[in-house]
Amino acid sequence: MTVPSPDFVMLRGRRFAVTDFGGPGDPVLALHGHFGRGRMYAPLAAALAPERRVIALDQRGHGLTGGGGPFTLDEYVADAAALLRELGLGPVPVVAHSTGAVGAYALAARHPDLVSALVVEDIGAVTDRPVVSHPVLDVSGWPTWAVDREKLRAAIESRGIPDASYFLDSAEPDPQTGGWRLLFEPSHMMASQQAMCGDFWDDWLGSSCPALLMRGEHSSLLPPGHAHEMSTRRPNTRLREFAGCGHWIHDDAPRPYARAVRSFLSVL
Repeated sequence: MTVPSPDFVMLRGRRFAVTDFGGPGDPVLALHGHFGRGRMYAPLAAALAPERRVIALDQRGHGLTGGGGPFTLDEYVADAAALLRELGLGPVPVVAHSTGAVGAYALAARHPDLVSALVVEDIGAVTDRPVVSHPVLDVSGWPTWAVDREKLRAAIESRGIPDASYFLDSAEPDPQTGGWRLLFEPSHMMASQQAMCGDFWDDWLGSSCPALLMRGEHSSLLPPGHAHEMSTRRPNTRLREFAGCGHWIHDDAPRPYARAVRSFLSVL
């Protein structure tokens, strides 16, 4: 699958990378989670075309976006709002994964003029203990460089990661050394994960636009009881559970995931 090269835009004094998958369709903003980047939405963009045009942001500290923190919900929301205003878009549907989805539903609550609908992939209104037993993946001291992609994979998987493919989506050849490097700094990811642990019920309940809440059957971050409470307490919210999936539904079941998003957006 061909992924377009990102564009770069200055937002709030920072250079952000934005992957616009193009096409004539109505725009959709896509927000990745920790360790990700905008290009991960290429399969979804292909599935939604030509009716929808996916625009995916490399969030601060991720992908090809420059700079580090601060990593707070306020900053993530302000970045997304600034992008939509810079592009002259809104209200638009926002499709998001994990911590990116916390930013998405907070964006809907704080900037209702910018968001028409939400697809929230596998994250709760509470992202910390006791709802989530292990809210932070310890990546402190992770290797960030290796002589080639497979050596980098092996080094990450030696840290107890069964399959490093998701993390390797955020790795690229290093032109200075000839090896491969991660695009994120482990210390930044630790700071961001810790900052994004909390109780965000006010933001989840702060909007009433249509929302599709997705939960993987084997998710470690969205317990079933919490997911049902979220869908019950918030108006216009539909819960969809994906059998056999973990936290990364878009990777574990890409076709059912894309069909669910497409079906939800088609009836807006």
